[in-house]
Amino acid sequence: MVLTLAHLSDVHLGPLPSDAAWKDFAPKRIIGSLSWNLKRSELHSTAISDALTADIKAANPSHVAFTGDLINVAALAEFPRAAQWMRDFGDPHWISFVPGNHDAYVRVKWEKGLHHLAPYMTGDMTIKGAHTSFHNAAGFPYVRLRRNLALIGLTSGEPQSPFKAGGHLGSAQLELLSGLLQSLKKRGYYRAVMIHHPPLPNLAPSRKALKDAKALTGVLQKHGAELVIHGHNHAEMLNLIDGPTGKIPIVGTPSASFRGNDKHDPAAWNLYKMSRHAGKWQTKLTVRSFDAAKGTFYTKRQFTLPS
Repeated sequence: MVLTLAHLSDVHLGPLPSDAAWKDFAPKRIIGSLSWNLKRSELHSTAISDALTADIKAANPSHVAFTGDLINVAALAEFPRAAQWMRDFGDPHWISFVPGNHDAYVRVKWEKGLHHLAPYMTGDMTIKGAHTSFHNAAGFPYVRLRRNLALIGLTSGEPQSPFKAGGHLGSAQLELLSGLLQSLKKRGYYRAVMIHHPPLPNLAPSRKALKDAKALTGVLQKHGAELVIHGHNHAEMLNLIDGPTGKIPIVGTPSASFRGNDKHDPAAWNLYKMSRHAGKWQTKLTVRSFDAAKGTFYTKRQFTLPS
């Protein structure tokens, strides 16, 4: 049995609503809106993200994992537009989403914000004590079971002060994750953990880093996982840590809409093919990258992840 999982991140859907900086006023929205209008709007392209989602649909993966930053400054008008973009992309049963720092850019009441994306953050298991907050009442971690694949969604996106883009899981998510990794392992599932921020220490500058990356690393090393995927850094990334029975691949993907420049990789998405060999899970990774000259995506590299 072969399972396939597509992974994309950091769409940063534009353009910004015309009143994003001033309506429902928040100082950080002004900073973010200026950054978008003066610089970032030239770097991100909806045409590229549309081409990327079309490429994913053509590959027809078993499931899609989206690791956050669908929007930009959490303006109220961004959320319904983002929800429509997701519906155009695919059914909530086929796509699993976890929020990034831009999806939780400032404090927005759940009903006016992330509630619009709730169908993409709803799990198949009842998890007692799941973490909720003012801006996100979906309940994390959540788990989606797709045949032998268990997707574990974590939320690291939380409102930050101006000029900060870090993340935080908290003790509740970490404790629940420990139990889930153990129980799903016993049941024979391939465990894929989804998070927006890079989950290991020193993978992002302090103002952009996951605050409890060290604690998360400890949980993963103790209980294991077959795969951990993230976004946030707008770069192709592959890191390995030791788990209880082998290596755990930690894989990041670039922004799904980025044109590419000297600092960041052009848009890309990852396709994982998971299968069992001699009683052990094996994962083959295909990186599909954007070719600006042709306006299409191509296979940049393909290899089997260490395990």
